[in-house]
Amino acid sequence: MINLYNSLTHKKEKFIPIKKGKVGLYTCGPTVYDYSHIGNFRTFLFEDLLKRVLLAFDYEVYHVMNITDIDDKTIKKANDEGKELKDITKKYTDAFLKDSDSLRILEANDYPKATNHINEMIEIIKILLEREYAYISKDGSVFFKLSKYPNYGRLVNIAKSNKINEVQLSDEYDLDNINDFALWKSYKSDDGEIGWDSPWGKGRPGWHIECSAMSTKYLGAHFDIHCGGVDNKFPHHENELAQSVCAFDTSFVNYWLHSEFLTIEGKKMSKSLNNYYIISDLVDNGFSYEDFRYIILSAHYRSKVNFSLKRRDEAKSSIRRIEEVRQRLLDISEKTSEVLPKEVDDFNESLKDDLDTPKAFAVFFSWIRKTNQNLDKNNISNIEAQMGNAFIEYFNSVFAILEKKNKLSSEVQLLVDSREKHRKNKEWEKSDLIREKLLSLGWNIKDTPFGAKVTKI
Repeated sequence: MINLYNSLTHKKEKFIPIKKGKVGLYTCGPTVYDYSHIGNFRTFLFEDLLKRVLLAFDYEVYHVMNITDIDDKTIKKANDEGKELKDITKKYTDAFLKDSDSLRILEANDYPKATNHINEMIEIIKILLEREYAYISKDGSVFFKLSKYPNYGRLVNIAKSNKINEVQLSDEYDLDNINDFALWKSYKSDDGEIGWDSPWGKGRPGWHIECSAMSTKYLGAHFDIHCGGVDNKFPHHENELAQSVCAFDTSFVNYWLHSEFLTIEGKKMSKSLNNYYIISDLVDNGFSYEDFRYIILSAHYRSKVNFSLKRRDEAKSSIRRIEEVRQRLLDISEKTSEVLPKEVDDFNESLKDDLDTPKAFAVFFSWIRKTNQNLDKNNISNIEAQMGNAFIEYFNSVFAILEKKNKLSSEVQLLVDSREKHRKNKEWEKSDLIREKLLSLGWNIKDTPFGAKVTKI
């Protein structure tokens, strides 16, 4: 049984899906006005881990991740650059999907775009108006009436009576209450040609209603898990929960999961502090995508990740340790066993305990150390090697920090084959030159009784 920390109840709970063996998962995707930064990907990698763990324990996961392609930021970007909104959002959507693929994040089943679901948003707003959970302001905007929903603030433990008024949720005027939030924003000249017709006038949706419309269209009015970063918790998820519960007469989502912030050397990431990174910046600084995955996933998702470019070598060293043991086991047998080492039980229990990845890593690296010692003593049997291969493959199915074995480009494979030919002809100088060439390309080659084994440095 998996236990997850539910932000709604503020405690760990046994995960019981609505439909046995099946999980409906919604994750807040990027707002596509700029390149997603590594703080965004801290959240996206946590969600990928959650999905991989659910799959590892034989759940069938239907995953929806929205694309926010209409909001204040996307409109401002289009206006600032004098471009069509769709051109701006396509550019950054494509970049996000490319980065996600490079980081080996599993694809969602659906990536709905907000601009393709305006009608669904209007229908929800109609229901809220009919039930008097919303009202139309003088300028044609529509606001959620917070005073009608007494359970507001459950995700962040806000006591509405004494704390909610300390937080201004909106800078809009003409409200019944300053904390009421926008479901629909009336058209303004700054919007340019961007706007949609609605029963209460031309305008565009508020950010919060977008996720309610897209999540419920694809997963139903009541589904299992909703994820995001802690920055989404309030007011976005709080507002999303309120409007959805009131519109659909359901509890909307059973489990809310939130990942903590990523900091840069203890400080908030900011362009003004010159510590702002996107994925390509990491690559330029010598990181592999797997290095970044390691740094993020080795921390618990509810703990802050303190990132630094200096952590590159730490990640590479840890990954190299696993790669070396994997290669030594493959030298004994390239087969995998259906039986795994007994350590996998503790590994699985760690993952089931609210995705306790630090503990899971500790179990796995303890096994790596012990296996390495036994390899040094030639104390690993063929079947034990096969069990080890299976454990490493299983570990990698969850964390995806190792490259696929024998994943060689045509250039590298050609060099390996050429070197082997020179060795057979005892042309040692030519063989050594190719070894140096392979090293310069980031590949280490080791000669074994079973042939040359090539590993990524």
